Amino acid sequence: MRRIKQLLSIQDSIAVLSKMTSGILAVSGDDYYPYAVPLSYVYHDNKIYFHCALEGHKIDSINRNSKVSFCVIEKDEIIPDSFTTHYRSVIAFCKARIVETSEEKMKATRLLAEKYSPNREEGLQHEIEKAYHRMCIIVLDIEHLTGKEAIELTREREFYANN
Repeated sequence: MRRIKQLLSIQDSIAVLSKMTSGILAVSGDDYYPYAVPLSYVYHDNKIYFHCALEGHKIDSINRNSKVSFCVIEKDEIIPDSFTTHYRSVIAFCKARIVETSEEKMKATRLLAEKYSPNREEGLQHEIEKAYHRMCIIVLDIEHLTGKEAIELTREREFYANN
């Protein structure tokens, strides 16, 4: 990264991944066209999980090339008077794989459900049973994680840390 001072720590990058609810998965699509798709996900233990249909463009692309990236934007605030944007984002470079074991699939399904429907245990099991057989879980094993923020946000954090 060119502007190293704006680099987020690994802990701050993980905090962004843990906090946010949607990101953009980028894969190598048909005829080498990049294919980027927004999706809901959950971060857990250096992995990103999401669910999708049992077949489709994402699965085909991942089967062809497991190297993917995943981008999450935490902040995107345009500051017109300063001709700038206050941003904070994270990019994960990953190897994607289809979850094969029922144990890992159930774990990921529960993690997703707990993130998006917390404290709904009663209906949770019913929803899982209803959709489990027709969904695929993809796991992104993170190999490299990088986050960056606007210099103004870096300066603000440094100011509060020193005062």
